[in-house]
Amino acid sequence: MFVCSCVRENEKRFRNGGMNLREFSKKIGLSQTTISRAMNGHPEVKEATRLRVFEAAERLNYAPNVRAKAMATGRSMAIGHIVPLSSNPDMVNPIFSDFLAGAGESCIRHGYEIVLAFAEHGRLDHAYRALVAKGGVDGLIVHDPVLDDGRIEILNDLGLPYVMHGRSHRVELPYSWVDVNNKRAFERATNFLLDLGHRKIALVNGRADADFAARRQMGYESALRGAGIEPEPAMVRSGPMTEASGYAAARDLLAGPVRPTAFLVSSIFSAYGVRRAAEEAGLTLGRDLSVVIFDDDIAYLRNGGDVPRFTALRSSVHEAGLRASDLLFRLIAEPASGPFAELLEAEFIVGQSTGPVRE
Repeated sequence: MFVCSCVRENEKRFRNGGMNLREFSKKIGLSQTTISRAMNGHPEVKEATRLRVFEAAERLNYAPNVRAKAMATGRSMAIGHIVPLSSNPDMVNPIFSDFLAGAGESCIRHGYEIVLAFAEHGRLDHAYRALVAKGGVDGLIVHDPVLDDGRIEILNDLGLPYVMHGRSHRVELPYSWVDVNNKRAFERATNFLLDLGHRKIALVNGRADADFAARRQMGYESALRGAGIEPEPAMVRSGPMTEASGYAAARDLLAGPVRPTAFLVSSIFSAYGVRRAAEEAGLTLGRDLSVVIFDDDIAYLRNGGDVPRFTALRSSVHEAGLRASDLLFRLIAEPASGPFAELLEAEFIVGQSTGPVRE
């Protein structure tokens, strides 16, 4: 288990004997109860008051002592993330790091720490039970949902507040989640390519068991059928979202009997592999081949420039981490207030990688 303390360096110093809550209360003219509730995410605190508290805390270098808060509230003052250790590279990558950074912003505001626990992929249920039994966290963020995710039933039985990043559309049990409208996003992207005259559109997707990938394929197929085109299974590839996987999928499709004129790609990492395969085949993106990607808007790899490299569906995973954690803190403050659901819409950005179909 790895504990990530979500405090800045100047805040750490004040945990060792700096301004206490009583002094801070006098400085800003609010009661200690109001300050504590604002920092712990209680929903009855007005947003203007919450902002006032955090702005004053930043200005005065005030940071409440986590151990003292834990003793006073009976909470651990930590939220947990369990990372599966497997051959799947989709979890431990810059996308996950950006999500964690967003979650960390929320933790700073609420005076919490993050606990990262690692588990074998096939023993995630044991990891959740163990983390809850130890009492080391007040809530959980659940990652990488699959189509029929058995963790939801387990977590509901455990009774610890949690929020899932994504959904599992074959599970009808109540649970809280934050997700992107993947179906609508890929339906929109497919229609964009259809409007450019493309009829042979390939989909380079994520893992077949991943819920987000299934929803993206639904949107893709819905748009094709809406245009009177029956989806072809041979035009779809599923796998980890890596450059190598995108390259292998695109090379195979471009060498097939029916060459696609356009690609929908589920990740910017896979898209670089698609571009490499296209260049090896003597094709130029935007002229000979159109590519639309899903862009998580990660700090490590921006789809930047005045005109983005790729036409993209853009949704910030950093923002998703922030919102998921904010929802979790609402559940921690008032467990009976949930479940919550937040559906984010992807922005459509036209870049250099798309153009009208060429004969």
